[in-house]
Amino acid sequence: MPIQHWLLKTEPSEFAFEDLVARGRETWDGISNPLALKHLRSTRAGDLALIYHTGKERSAVGIARILAAPYPDPKRNAPPRSVVVDIEPVAALPQPVSLQDIKANPQLKGFDLLRISRLSVVPVSAQHWKILMKMSGARLSRP
Repeated sequence: MPIQHWLLKTEPSEFAFEDLVARGRETWDGISNPLALKHLRSTRAGDLALIYHTGKERSAVGIARILAAPYPDPKRNAPPRSVVVDIEPVAALPQPVSLQDIKANPQLKGFDLLRISRLSVVPVSAQHWKILMKMSGARLSRP
């Protein structure tokens, strides 16, 4: 199966891409929105995700890899629909891609980050992924 691409949002004052790099691996949890959980349940081992800092930064700053299929959130005594995934850092983006730049790029029209801005997990089409990689100056599109 081809690699899928995602965007995972985080508040950098709580957990930043640099924290993921320092730890080497982390469980991506805390997702409660039903649509965001649906997206998280659709991830697979090997998928790639842009780590997007919210708050004052509002920029995609790094790439992470999903390490395994989603599994029930061990911190929640909740139905199995509450899931988490384990991720590892792949690379920091050479140039962060700001929300302002994403909005200004007509090729990114229809990107779920812009359409449904409150979601913390959004799919990124292969076409949008290539555009975002080019905007960031990243040389790797499929690490």
